[in-house]
Amino acid sequence: MSDAPATDPASEARHISPWTTRRKICRVLWWWIQATAFRWSWHSWYGWRRLILRTFGATVHPTARIRPSVRIECPWNLTFQANSVAGDRANLYALGPITIGERATVSQQTHLCAGTHDFNQPDLPLLRPPIVIGDDAWIAADAFVGPGVTVGDGAILGARGCAFKDLEAWTIYGGNPAKPLRNRVVPQKN
Repeated sequence: MSDAPATDPASEARHISPWTTRRKICRVLWWWIQATAFRWSWHSWYGWRRLILRTFGATVHPTARIRPSVRIECPWNLTFQANSVAGDRANLYALGPITIGERATVSQQTHLCAGTHDFNQPDLPLLRPPIVIGDDAWIAADAFVGPGVTVGDGAILGARGCAFKDLEAWTIYGGNPAKPLRNRVVPQKN
């Protein structure tokens, strides 16, 4: 055994953070605010939570409803459009951009994961593929949406379903991995 430092480039690269010092400070501040002012707010104080999220760089429509128990990583990568909802204990792991469309619902205990690692590289660099949840889509309870997935307008991912590929519009999916179960009726516009 040698006491010499490792010369393996992959080993050395693992010690380099993908985060700037500024982003590290923002993440620590967000962690503290989320654990206190955000989490301890009354369940109906949607405006307060929207204000906090906007302060940290999120784009949040005035009608979006985010529950106090939602767990958010990197709020500056989030966009909530009109009448969108994030339910209790949803995990929005926004290392990359996450967009939640108009009238879209992300139900309780769902996990949107916009971060992964390039397993083809020895140093496993961080990747931040975006997630897009389309208008009128519903991600049901305890479901998982992986990095780079687009959920089409009006699509439904059933409870505990896992989406690793894009979901077509106005289609109901279920299972792990998610498979199409049937089509939805597209509502008529007045």
